[in-house]
Amino acid sequence: MRILIAEDDFASRKFMMRFLSKYGECDITVDGTEAVEAFKMALETDEGYDLICLDIMMPLMDGYQALKEIRIIEKEMKIPEDKSVKIIMTTALSEGKNVTKAFDLGCTAYAGKPIDQDKFENVLRKLDLIRSNN
Repeated sequence: MRILIAEDDFASRKFMMRFLSKYGECDITVDGTEAVEAFKMALETDEGYDLICLDIMMPLMDGYQALKEIRIIEKEMKIPEDKSVKIIMTTALSEGKNVTKAFDLGCTAYAGKPIDQDKFENVLRKLDLIRSNN
C-alpha cells in the first residue's frame, strides 16, 4: 500500500509514520500544497496513493482545501469513484460541523486526535486497505 501523510506537527508526523509504515510505503508532506503536489506526481508516475491521511489545520493550504483539490484532480483525470484514493482526515477538530464539511468535500473517513490505533486499524480494515490479520 502507498500512503501519503500530510501533517505539519512534527510529533504527529513521526507517530503516523511509525504507525502506518508497517502497512506500506509512506511519503510525508508538511502542508496541503505539498500534499496536492505529491498526489499529482504520484499519479503522473503511475504510482498513485491508496491512502492519504490529511490533517485539517496546516499552513499554506489546509486539509479541506487539499481534499477539495485532490477530488477535483481525480475528476479531471476521469478516475472512477471506486478507484479514487481513500482519504482519512486526521484532526483535533471533532465538532460536528468540521466532520460534516470534510465528508461534504469527499473524505472517506474521519479520525480524531489523538489517534486511537485500534480504531484507526478498524477503519483501514473497513476500507479494505488491510486484512483482518494485520
